[in-house]
Amino acid sequence: MSSTQTVSPPGAPPTKTGPSLVGRVLTTPTVGPLIFLVLAIAFFSIKSSAFLTGGNLSLIVQQVMVVGTLAIGQTLIILTAGIDLSNGAVMALGQIVIAKLAVDSGLNPILAILLGLAATTAFGLANGSLVTGLRLPPFIVTLGTLNIAFALTHIYSNDQSITVSSSTLTFFGKTFPLGGTDVTYGSVFMIALYVLAWYVLKYTASGRHVYAVGNNPEAARLTGINTRKLLLTVYATAGLIYGIASLLSIARTNVGDPNAGQTDNLDSITAVVLGGTSLFGGRGSVIGTLIGALIVGVIRSGLQIVGVESIYQVLITGILVILAVALDQLSRRRTA
Repeated sequence: MSSTQTVSPPGAPPTKTGPSLVGRVLTTPTVGPLIFLVLAIAFFSIKSSAFLTGGNLSLIVQQVMVVGTLAIGQTLIILTAGIDLSNGAVMALGQIVIAKLAVDSGLNPILAILLGLAATTAFGLANGSLVTGLRLPPFIVTLGTLNIAFALTHIYSNDQSITVSSSTLTFFGKTFPLGGTDVTYGSVFMIALYVLAWYVLKYTASGRHVYAVGNNPEAARLTGINTRKLLLTVYATAGLIYGIASLLSIARTNVGDPNAGQTDNLDSITAVVLGGTSLFGGRGSVIGTLIGALIVGVIRSGLQIVGVESIYQVLITGILVILAVALDQLSRRRTA
């Protein structure tokens, strides 16, 4: 009995086979961060029995709630090959606007929230207008608006914190029982925002356009995408998300604090990078950003539980960011 064998014609290029299922899974940007998150949880669970408890895990999510929300807007901008250094300062401004209007001016809390969201959205729109209209680098634009938002926050607040007692403004800080663990409404709302952002980016034309502009803005323009309008929308949407983070911050602390958010811009970038989104634009996932935010929360909580000083938490986070960017750069070179 003879067997048949397919033989390529002389001179024909070798047949290429696509990557295996395992290969495709391992090269997915979110898989690496997810594996690292699981390993970190396992490590700290072994080191301390107090880590893997419902109360501590719920606390971790609460602690990343504000930065995690800011990181959604940061992800949208980084996917377009931009960056936003102003988001923490803009969030602090929105926080003060909401608290001061509701408490000091006696405005209806809902109206105060809407005006706070309008203020942060306006900053996002201003960033987008400067980036698209004057073609200024996003780094420079948002560095400038960071200082503007910081100054306006301290001028408007007179450097005074504002205590908030309105149940409307603090709703997202309230908890409900889930499997014997108290979970905040804000944590659930943050996760819902991630699901919404994931759906928009993955299943809508606007989401696909964001990736296209990040990959190659000129090619995207030639295919008919209005890149200027898209970037304006992305920056304005990010500003709106920063306003939501303002409300979540008030709900968590019951205070409008002019000094809030001073390192949140870097923390949000850290979450995005650790989640596998490329700083060069066009590649990444908002779900990866959520994983990145949780990685930071898990590391900081775990190190605190095992008694490591807080300065080493910052050191380890910085090392992880450099490693994540280095891996992304190597991956881009291999695929180039």
